[in-house]
Amino acid sequence: MILVSYGSRGVVELPDGRRSECRFRRSVGRPYCGDRVMVEAADEHSTVVTAIQPRANEFLRAGARQQKQVIAANLDQVLIVVAPAPEPNRDLIERYLVAIHSLSIEPLIVLNKSELAGTGTATDGSPLGRLDEYRSLGYEVLSTSCKGPPGIEALLPVLERKISILVGQSGVGKSSLVNALLPDLELQTGELSRVTGKGTHTTTTTIMYALPCTGKLIDSPGVWEYGLWEMRQPELAAGFIEFTPWQGLCRFNDCRHAGEPDCAIREAAARGDIRAWRYQSYLRLLDQGC
Repeated sequence: MILVSYGSRGVVELPDGRRSECRFRRSVGRPYCGDRVMVEAADEHSTVVTAIQPRANEFLRAGARQQKQVIAANLDQVLIVVAPAPEPNRDLIERYLVAIHSLSIEPLIVLNKSELAGTGTATDGSPLGRLDEYRSLGYEVLSTSCKGPPGIEALLPVLERKISILVGQSGVGKSSLVNALLPDLELQTGELSRVTGKGTHTTTTTIMYALPCTGKLIDSPGVWEYGLWEMRQPELAAGFIEFTPWQGLCRFNDCRHAGEPDCAIREAAARGDIRAWRYQSYLRLLDQGC
């Protein structure tokens, strides 16, 4: 499995746990962090990637022009980190959820800095006041703090034997969570640097680390702020999982669920079968072109 990928080289973890510097053949293409690959020995200390195995998924973010950029591959879950300060805007979690669902990866919501919850006045419509509603939709919501109880213990079982990545806006404590989850972070970074002999450029490179709980954690500077790529309307609607029972029941096959007559989803929202605030969030994201 690829732990680090930069330029035409990277670091691969071999089946026996050893780590080797590897070179990417131009004919094979560039693998990403998390890719499962086939390698062959190049010399005593390095290998060559001869094939990239089919990916279960790709974790993406938006580039400068909203084009898709691959960050990593073969993730099991994405942890969406929010906090009371800075308070997330009203559609932030929906943006994350829509994107993660479109990538066929499992989302999970983490309220970090939970010791601050209830100490301030949340703005009207804040996602922080709706965490129980996210739970009722089927999303797992966990509380953490890097400054005291409840600590990070709630994360440990969900990270076990899985490949995970943390996303969240600046200031929510993502780096503090990474440091708490990886007490040997500097040791692992140093080992990767030793393998390559050139350093790993940890401030700009996506790296996969081994967690003490046997899972893997991908740390990527590229997802401090997570932008959505340009998304088609069906992808957007599919990201609102409670729309599913009414998908395909509208009068028009190309219904955008934005005011068309006999729209099953709009009618479900009017009846209360779909939460009004979630439907309004969908309409705002649709209007913004997502």
